[in-house]
Amino acid sequence: MASGWPGNTGLPNHAIGARSTSGGGGSENSPVDCFPDDHAETLEIRAIEVTGSRIGDAPILPDLLDQIPDDQPLGIVTADGAYDTRTSHAAIAARGAAAVIPPRKNGKPWKEHTAGATARNEALRSCRRLGRAIWKRWTGYHRRSLIEAKMRCFKLLGERVMSRDFDRQVAELQIRAVILNRFTALGTPLTQRAE
Repeated sequence: MASGWPGNTGLPNHAIGARSTSGGGGSENSPVDCFPDDHAETLEIRAIEVTGSRIGDAPILPDLLDQIPDDQPLGIVTADGAYDTRTSHAAIAARGAAAVIPPRKNGKPWKEHTAGATARNEALRSCRRLGRAIWKRWTGYHRRSLIEAKMRCFKLLGERVMSRDFDRQVAELQIRAVILNRFTALGTPLTQRAE
């Protein structure tokens, strides 16, 4: 089977997931730091991009990944099927990460011979061979629920953006992300295994 998947790559147990949520006058697209095993360490929002409602999620993924310093490795990037685009896969491959993005149900193999296209075609073949449910379990796609929970917490800080000016809206949402990261850091227990 495929050897390039998160469970058997030897990549760092470090992942990022993309999730968007609508709010006020725009949409916040924020990758959330999460770890593939059951012991999530930080769950911090590491990048946030605020766009108008007419801009989709996938085109801004490269901008989001650029916000994370190159010296911080990404092992896995998990996102929903809206990110199954050439641009998204190329940006993820450029960062040396594995993409866990379900291919579209009517997806066809890409003819390019790039790292992103190869990974996506491998996911497509695996989905067809194993079925989507088994593919999702095999790749750990279910970890996306941590991202969904984080975005719910983000929304609990306010469904709407109070500012009217776009630049102030961006600042307001970035402040919310900093507050949420601080709450998360304060509320995350430090546990150690008893020996």
